[in-house]
Amino acid sequence: MDFSSFSGVVLSGNTSLYKQMGPSGTINFSKWWVKGSWSSSSRKGNPVVVTMENPNYSVVEIDAPDSAFQPLDKERGKNAKQFTWLLFLKAHRVVGGLAWLGNSVCSLLHAVKKRLFLGNVETEMSAKAKFLFRVILTFLVMALAFLSFELVAHFKGWHYFHNHNMHLPQTSEITGWFHTAYVKWLEFRADYVAPPMQTLSTFCILLFLIQSVDRILLCLGCFWIKFRKIKPVVDGDPLNTHDLEGSNQGYPMVLVQIPMCNEKEVYEQSISAVSQLDWPKDRLLVQVLDDSDDESIQWLIKGEVSKWSQRGVNIIYRHRKFRTGYKAGNLKSAMSCDYIKDYEFVAIFDADFQPNPDFLKQTVPHFKGNPELALVQARWAFVNKDENLLTRLQNINLCFHFEVEQQVNGVFLNFFGFNGTAGVWRIKALEESGGWLERTTVEDMDIAVRAHLNGWKFIFLNDVKVLCELPESYEAYRKQQHRWHSGPMQLFRLCLPAIITSKIAFWKKTNLIFLFFLLRKLILPFYSFTLFCIILPLTMFVPEAELPIWVICYIPVFLSFLNILPAPKSFPFIVPYLLFENTMSVTKFNAMVSGLFQLGSSYEWIVTKKAGRSSEPDLLAAEERDSKAMSLQLHRGTSDSGLSDLNKIKECQETVPTPAVKKMNKIYKKELALAFLLLTAAFRSLLSAQGIHFYYLLFQGVSFLLVGLDLIGEQMN
Repeated sequence: MDFSSFSGVVLSGNTSLYKQMGPSGTINFSKWWVKGSWSSSSRKGNPVVVTMENPNYSVVEIDAPDSAFQPLDKERGKNAKQFTWLLFLKAHRVVGGLAWLGNSVCSLLHAVKKRLFLGNVETEMSAKAKFLFRVILTFLVMALAFLSFELVAHFKGWHYFHNHNMHLPQTSEITGWFHTAYVKWLEFRADYVAPPMQTLSTFCILLFLIQSVDRILLCLGCFWIKFRKIKPVVDGDPLNTHDLEGSNQGYPMVLVQIPMCNEKEVYEQSISAVSQLDWPKDRLLVQVLDDSDDESIQWLIKGEVSKWSQRGVNIIYRHRKFRTGYKAGNLKSAMSCDYIKDYEFVAIFDADFQPNPDFLKQTVPHFKGNPELALVQARWAFVNKDENLLTRLQNINLCFHFEVEQQVNGVFLNFFGFNGTAGVWRIKALEESGGWLERTTVEDMDIAVRAHLNGWKFIFLNDVKVLCELPESYEAYRKQQHRWHSGPMQLFRLCLPAIITSKIAFWKKTNLIFLFFLLRKLILPFYSFTLFCIILPLTMFVPEAELPIWVICYIPVFLSFLNILPAPKSFPFIVPYLLFENTMSVTKFNAMVSGLFQLGSSYEWIVTKKAGRSSEPDLLAAEERDSKAMSLQLHRGTSDSGLSDLNKIKECQETVPTPAVKKMNKIYKKELALAFLLLTAAFRSLLSAQGIHFYYLLFQGVSFLLVGLDLIGEQMN
């Protein structure tokens, strides 16, 4: 408080107060605060009356012992100093946070510059591939034109649509050609642009609600399974381990297949894990199905197979000179061997999968006493789910897929799509269903649908997990998602006549056509792309077709919450997950269209790039195995040809080239075009004072920008 304006001070009973006044007539309270000059003996006396010049505040009466002039002791002074230091500490933290934020922005801008000026941009695209990009680019140009109109109208004060009742000025009110053009545009927008947009948005909202109901029903089914503790169980001892003590006749003959192609990073850990399956050696055969076209990688895989063969594992190496039919052709070729007739079941693992030793003992017993069972599918677990933001978001999707979709369909329908790996098939079911076909890139879904049409049943084991890898770069993930979403549309075209003419129940046909294919494979990417990436930003320029807030915010957030429930540790990523899913709808929609109409990229199979990561227990076990096997790796009785093979393998291990320079990721034009469209719409919503629309469009545009520049796969732990 400043007492410089006081005209006079009346002191009574305590003359020490006068001594604290400065030459200007002000009272210096700093000495009291620090030193505590008021002693306990000076607390007695009459109240202090202060008369001020200001007529609004004539007299202030303060009781000295009880109120503002309460004396301060030394502890109070120390607390004041501590409070000052606390303020300094908080200020230091704020400055540190600002510095971190500045460094993050600078790093982002540097990455953007590197992508823009040093990235490898594809310059050659087919006419069909350019079509979707041109459509989006047209929308972007239209949005920029709309924005220019709206900016001029906003700054000139032409607010004709403050409310929903359209008011157009009379002819006498119109001045200027630009004003006239703007009014004509308003009339054209209200009569010809808004009605078809409203119709399309209503149709997409209807599809959105149907898909939301399907998602909610799946979640309710999962809750019911958890509540009732429903899961497949095995009765008794189907392997007869106690009755046939010392004999392996109770164990069925099992074939294990590992298809791979140029899997230099992961071949060793997958072969090692499969070779250690806890199953009698004379009842197990491992096939390593190599489609590699790199001779050095072939020799490395041969060396790994030879190593485990010398340790007593029944394992063989097969290589095809021509990679026809991709994975389906590889599996079909392996099943044509004469010795396959001796085996009853076949387990399939991709090159990056590492099953636990007890995998077969947890899956094969379910076939005992269940002759209609064709497939036992295990769940995937991921060794690199926390590697970066991209792997965290993938983990959310796949946890929901296995925990909810696969488990619910397995319990209530006895049917789901085979995941292509980490599953055990009855060989008889494969043969009766037509075997592996090379007609699509989703051979796993193809064989599952055909087996279902033949009356076979499936079981999903949610508690049996097999470790594998997630793609760590956006480029690898994008190619994987393209194959996963174009293949089902290919398969739908080919299987629709067979589904209609099959002898299964009508409700099973309905489930296959409308739920399995149309709703979850076609409608989902269609409405996600159309509603949230095209219609929503355009409604900022056509307010007559505005979407309700519950479509933009409430229901998507609620569904994202349901999707994250199977992975509760991912709750902090709910907003990035929602934005990323809408961003990926461009890739999924493009893949769906190419598969449905048999475009050029629909039958494209690119092996997903792996990093070769293993869990910590696997690394320790591998180190222990290698240390024990050092003395057993070479045998003195090996023939000359065997020694030459080992020498060649060592040479390949030494000469396998490692890339010195990391290849720059690509720039994705469709995502960048949509990013600028959404950011332009966000600016338009800001002019309209639509807060929720602004934040949603802004963050969604930034998400598209990050994906278009391939920054989502950076190391952002």
